[in-house]
Amino acid sequence: MSLELYHMEESGPCRAVRLVIQALGLDVNYTLVNILNGEHLTDEYQQLNPQQTIPLLIDDDYKLSESRAIMCYLVDQYGGEENQRLYPTNPKARALVNARLQFDAGILNPSVANCYYGWLFRGQDGYEEEKHDKVKEAFQVLDKLVEGHDYVAGRNLTIADLALIATVSTAETVGFGLDDYKNVSEWAERVKSSAPGYRAANGEGVELLKNYMTQPDDNNDNE
Repeated sequence: MSLELYHMEESGPCRAVRLVIQALGLDVNYTLVNILNGEHLTDEYQQLNPQQTIPLLIDDDYKLSESRAIMCYLVDQYGGEENQRLYPTNPKARALVNARLQFDAGILNPSVANCYYGWLFRGQDGYEEEKHDKVKEAFQVLDKLVEGHDYVAGRNLTIADLALIATVSTAETVGFGLDDYKNVSEWAERVKSSAPGYRAANGEGVELLKNYMTQPDDNNDNE
């Protein structure tokens, strides 16, 4: 086994994959691809990943992009029976985990990216209230999804929690408060304390993300 992950620590999807790697205790070589400097647009990287996105996993001669697909693959390929709770094999349990992954991929993460990334990375002056409302709507849904549950897919920590906490922690970094989302707040603290290697896999990347907040004072006033 020779695993290599092309990544950037500030990236939420990359941090989600790193959380799975930590949970499984895998030995992985990390290669930095700074998309802010255009390193994903080189011909060399395009040969590896025609999508020119991160993260990218290379397992010997097998290449896989898309963070949630990578997370699923790692557990299926290397998790073993002791890690089946992370991505259960029972069809109904797995379908629920997949549904929560799709919620992150299709609703929560895009709403956060659309609202904040222009301000964080491209020097835009604040964010649009209409886009901010979409973030609030997504968090309202998440609040209902975790109501009465320890984790987003039931009683056990799964890769869906790891994907979602990467997105939620990004939103928190830019000043999105969880005070109005009691269930999300409690769930987030639970995941942060129970996910193996959380600090190394996600917490340190979140700290690096703060360096890209070009106008922190103005943005905090908007929240």
